[in-house]
Amino acid sequence: MEDKIKVIYYEDNANLREGISFLIQSTPQLDLIATFSNADTVKTDTEQLKPDVILMDIDMPGTNGIDAVAIVKAVSPKTQVIMLTVFDNEERIFNAIRNGASGYLLKHTSPSEIIESIFDVNKGGSPMTANVARKVLQYFQSQPKAHKEDYNLSDRELQIVKGLVSGYSYKAIAAELFISIDTVRSHIRRIYEKLHVNSKTEAVLKAINEGLV
Repeated sequence: MEDKIKVIYYEDNANLREGISFLIQSTPQLDLIATFSNADTVKTDTEQLKPDVILMDIDMPGTNGIDAVAIVKAVSPKTQVIMLTVFDNEERIFNAIRNGASGYLLKHTSPSEIIESIFDVNKGGSPMTANVARKVLQYFQSQPKAHKEDYNLSDRELQIVKGLVSGYSYKAIAAELFISIDTVRSHIRRIYEKLHVNSKTEAVLKAINEGLV
């Protein structure tokens, strides 16, 4: 039987926290291992509970969600973080992405979409509410094209970057290139280092903006 996806949820609004928690607990393939009203203990939580996916609010007392993302990615790079927030301004969106968030949903997102996004991000996707995705695209389309830097990506690494830009999961990339998922992950770690990014979303945006593929 396939392992359940382990989820942690950070949200200071008790009613919303209870509602989303019930939703996750009602989904057989998901395992809600903890919920918290603030992110002050996020480092210890991540180290001890080893979640696959974290749903993260932004505006919480103490440690805010954007700072918390950076902490999560520092101690557990494989843990995927989805922001679930009311804020859709560019500064918060891009700060969250820069810190390593792999998804960005607004709180009016339907329950079914929230659940689908957890599965999606766990498979290597980058779920975003439609108007957030539009802001991301508009931002990069409005930026002057940077001089194409040579990041010393190998042909194989460029193939994998192209797969990420196309929205393929690690599994799909592995099948397309006839290599193992572990090999894909190994290449992606090196791609992140060469591109100086911390997440799949950042890598995709940089590849698009700088015309790498």
